[in-house]
Amino acid sequence: MNAPGPSAAPADIIARLDALATELAALGWPTRLHTPHGRLPRLHARNPEPGAAALSEYIIARPDADGSWRYWWPWNEPIADTAVTAAAIIIRVLRPARTLSDNAHAHPWQA
Repeated sequence: MNAPGPSAAPADIIARLDALATELAALGWPTRLHTPHGRLPRLHARNPEPGAAALSEYIIARPDADGSWRYWWPWNEPIADTAVTAAAIIIRVLRPARTLSDNAHAHPWQA
């Protein structure tokens, strides 16, 4: 696991979170920026599918130990280093699980 890098200005963090919000919005995913007093800004991403609102997460942006920026899950696991890649991964992780009946008519490579 990578250690947190140098501190970053809130404006730099917000700029990166805004870039991610733009990517997610283009894919139809709602987001909301949170800037709690005394804590780092974070982005709340929520699955837009009906009945899937619980599939949501707060995303963090911060530099790595080497100074390169990454998007992070709140449990300190890196997601990706670009907003485009992070958005794709977030959507894949926060989608509803397919049930066996969903897969009954799918080809093996689509399951």
